[in-house]
Amino acid sequence: MKFLSSRLLLMLRLKNTAPFVHVPSFAIILMTLASNVVSICAFGQIAPLLPEVREGDYVTKDFHFKDGEVLPELRIHYRLLGQPHRNPNGHVDNAVLLLHMTGPDGAVFLSPPFGGVLFVPGGVLDASKYFLILPDGIGHGKSSKPSDGLHSHFPKYDYDDMVAAEHMLVTDGLQVDHLRLILGASMGCMHTWMWGENYPGAADALAALACMPAQIAGKNRAWRYMIIKAITDDPGYMQGDYKTEPASLRTAADLMVMLDITPLKVLKQCQSRDAADKCTEDYWSWAAKNFDANDLLYAINASRNYDPSADLEKIHVPLTAIDSADDALYPPDVNVLPTQIKRVQKGKFVMLPASRFTRGEGTDMLAALWSNYLAELLDRSQP
Repeated sequence: MKFLSSRLLLMLRLKNTAPFVHVPSFAIILMTLASNVVSICAFGQIAPLLPEVREGDYVTKDFHFKDGEVLPELRIHYRLLGQPHRNPNGHVDNAVLLLHMTGPDGAVFLSPPFGGVLFVPGGVLDASKYFLILPDGIGHGKSSKPSDGLHSHFPKYDYDDMVAAEHMLVTDGLQVDHLRLILGASMGCMHTWMWGENYPGAADALAALACMPAQIAGKNRAWRYMIIKAITDDPGYMQGDYKTEPASLRTAADLMVMLDITPLKVLKQCQSRDAADKCTEDYWSWAAKNFDANDLLYAINASRNYDPSADLEKIHVPLTAIDSADDALYPPDVNVLPTQIKRVQKGKFVMLPASRFTRGEGTDMLAALWSNYLAELLDRSQP
């Protein structure tokens, strides 16, 4: 796969296992947007290095959403690696909750540049030592979502609902009373800030990758609003009760890809005019098979009420926030973290310099670039 540098391949210690399946170039760049692509790419290469990945569903009855809507049955799908360990007092002391970004599901963390760096023997989150919990958030993956059948009649969830469901999965579904670490990427990063405020002390440490602890505004909200309006203003959307995907889904998919790709990465993948056109055509074909308009609309709009900025002082456990200088949404000149992190008692902020290895916001999936800071966080948060 082209997105893996020789340095990363060396770190993964890959053997002669099943080859990668061909995926369109833009889809490779967008591995953080499609879990099925990630799943295909991941297991042939890193499965021999990992313990068995176990999957299950946590189902809760009459789930009450923050706006008063009730879903008779909410399903949260999850993946587990490793085994829980209990200390002499009977409390789990090695559980790690990993929260994914908008679009894919928990399988995204099984990709070679992430799980192949962190979860393998000797990795910072070695699955033989940690109990790793990879849930699919509401509206994503195999968890309850609009495309299951309710379409636009599915409850209009937000991040508060998603975090509440994650907490129920951990405490009620898996009977884990304490987490060693919560690590979130992009949307999951925002959830991590919310966990720190809503459930103080639920985890020993928090790792927040590629987000800010502030209301979604500026370019980020404008980008989301473009996607929302592209879909909802399309007559083919039919107020969410469409029989075939509306034409505007392509526009929404274009906006998704243009946020995550960086100029250098695209130039390396698509080195001529014709190659760039072919990359785009391949991406459109892939997106048509992997996006649902309602699912995307709901996921993008779930951030509408997010704003943890007022209660940052409630976070008392060590927290490390990491971003990349080529992040299209939060470049250094608009990033508020250098100021906001001072309000977190044990907070630390790391800005990774842009380089030929970084990939904008997608750098959160390239663990080799920041795993040393994660190791330092685990060291300074020892119970």
